[in-house]
Amino acid sequence: MRGATVARRVPLHRSLLVRLLASSILVAACAVAATAWLAAQTTEGAIREGQSRILADDTRIYRTLSSYAATHSHWAGVEPILRELSRDTGRRIALSTREGAPIADSDAGPASPFTRPSAVVDPLAVDAALVSVTGFDRIDPEAVGPFRLTDAERAQSRADADGVVRCLRTAGRSGDIAQRPNGRSVVTIVGGPTEDGGSAGPEPGAGTPAPAPPPDPRRSPSVVAEGSGERPQAGDGRASNAVLGERCGLVRLDAPTATEAKALGELNGLLAACLERRQIAPLTLGLDLTWDENAMPVVARDVAACVDTARREQLTPYVVPATLLYVGDHDGSTAPAFDLSRADTVRIAGVAALILLLTAAVTGLVAARLIRPLTALTDAAVRMRDGDDATRVDLTANHEIGRLAEAFNDMSEHRRRMEEQRKEMVGDVAHELRTPLSNIRGWLEAVEDGVAVPDRAWTSSLLEEALLLQHVIDDLQDLAEADAGRLGLRVEAVSPREVSEQVVAAHLGRAAAAGVALTVRG
Repeated sequence: MRGATVARRVPLHRSLLVRLLASSILVAACAVAATAWLAAQTTEGAIREGQSRILADDTRIYRTLSSYAATHSHWAGVEPILRELSRDTGRRIALSTREGAPIADSDAGPASPFTRPSAVVDPLAVDAALVSVTGFDRIDPEAVGPFRLTDAERAQSRADADGVVRCLRTAGRSGDIAQRPNGRSVVTIVGGPTEDGGSAGPEPGAGTPAPAPPPDPRRSPSVVAEGSGERPQAGDGRASNAVLGERCGLVRLDAPTATEAKALGELNGLLAACLERRQIAPLTLGLDLTWDENAMPVVARDVAACVDTARREQLTPYVVPATLLYVGDHDGSTAPAFDLSRADTVRIAGVAALILLLTAAVTGLVAARLIRPLTALTDAAVRMRDGDDATRVDLTANHEIGRLAEAFNDMSEHRRRMEEQRKEMVGDVAHELRTPLSNIRGWLEAVEDGVAVPDRAWTSSLLEEALLLQHVIDDLQDLAEADAGRLGLRVEAVSPREVSEQVVAAHLGRAAAAGVALTVRG
């Protein structure tokens, strides 16, 4: 029954092989998952960082070239700017006409290998996502064309602005000076009176324009001087700013220069021609290029279109025509390359080392659980070798090692029983040897004491006892050969009377000494 118990199959879910395989797969899966997660996170971070850097570089390139195109009528002299941008960003930058004729390239040598433009540089139709524009005309704020002040007018505007600021300081106020793209200086009054007599935050008053690009031409109010706001009303918190502005000469600062007046006249002429073609009543733009939409709401869209057309027609001779922009790597590839930074590499190495340590720790725990019962079996085998026949292994797990421990316990029990049987056999053999030896000794002592006469019967009795000893010895030899697997059996007929007579003869001396008569009947 014990052998049948050991021989039965171990269930798969308890099999040591299955557990080892599952543990290995689990450790490998965790290591792969952690490595994949780390690689994904690191790569994603590197790509995001690279995209942000490339987007910032591309934005800088586009804004720089758009600003150059808005302030120049040709690309002559742009190559130093391209080389500087290429050196700072590590990208190759090239310009060409819409027909594909090369204009400039940051790299000397062969022609640009780019086949697909990255953007179109057109100061009259900029990308609103890259360049801040006012309104909906998409004209680069730096494209001022004939409105650009001369050096003398620029200096005079700055001097007037400084005078306004000094005047504001004498009144206990302050002003900020800013310069618009065409060179005009504007002043913003900082702060304003509050109910408790203090100062409020920055608030432009009448005649105090904010330093922003030209506003949307479709907004109201009606034609006003550049930089002036709505007329302050009584009780308005900006009324004091307006009064202070008039006193300090903000109105004079807002007056158009000769250059602006000439350019504004040309623009109004172009606008009048467009309105006439659309059969719309003429109107005149102010220096801030606005008009009153409420005065003609029905044709406001057509007026805005004419203003936009007139501005583009006026600015076209002063700006660079639309140009194709190519940005890519120096080898001609437009796809950005992403390289892992040193920090990312160190992080990957650190996490990989951590994963390795965790894997080693988990493997060590699994190995310890496997080695523990094997160690117990080894200790039990050593105790059995040293003579502890009752040693056992306390392990009841239903897997291969558990079955091995069960078999070991069966072997220990079997060995214990065999040892008991050996001891019993040794006792039986000693008893079987003691009987004929005692008979022989008794007969010899009887002859020596003169009790018995060594006749033929006495000699025959001693011979029988010697034969009995020989028979016992032969039985021991047969037992040894049986244990060794070399015993051969021979079947023959035996007379029961002869066996009985041999037994009586073997015990006759002891029986006579005890006063017992032994006879064989039958």
